[in-house]
Amino acid sequence: MTATSQPMPFSVPQALEAELDALAARYPEKRSASLMFLHALQDHFGGVSREAVEWTASKLGLQPINVYELVTFYPMFRQETLGRNQIKVCRTLSCALAGAYELREHFCSKLGLDAAKHGPQTTPDGKFTVEFVECLASCGTAPVLMLNEELWEKVTLPEADRMLTLCRP
Repeated sequence: MTATSQPMPFSVPQALEAELDALAARYPEKRSASLMFLHALQDHFGGVSREAVEWTASKLGLQPINVYELVTFYPMFRQETLGRNQIKVCRTLSCALAGAYELREHFCSKLGLDAAKHGPQTTPDGKFTVEFVECLASCGTAPVLMLNEELWEKVTLPEADRMLTLCRP
């Protein structure tokens, strides 16, 4: 960005804004819709940006800090945009013993990500995010992972390779 250029204004699609306005109207106090707003914005944009926090605060008559507190407190909210395909590898004991660390390392290697880095990592093209998560509640079928919204059990390295070919472009 040059010294004369301005950042693009944050814009919520009209249909989504109408949906959120209707949602807020169902609560006796608008602020009660905060979490629902954040979920909807994250679903649409892939994360909750500073601009989304400010927009939410403005729509609900709050200070931005009131919304930012929610984003930073709850682990389901992301401030960074995630990839179109999310690979969440369980790392709890059963999965760790069954090869979860090797599985995550394999994904990182295939996608050009740093296996030594902590936290979610997204490929430069925005196609994949790989991260460790806590228990996915399928310890008897370890190692397990979530590929987008689908649970995969007893995942092998060849199966991991096949998963990558099944992902959204």
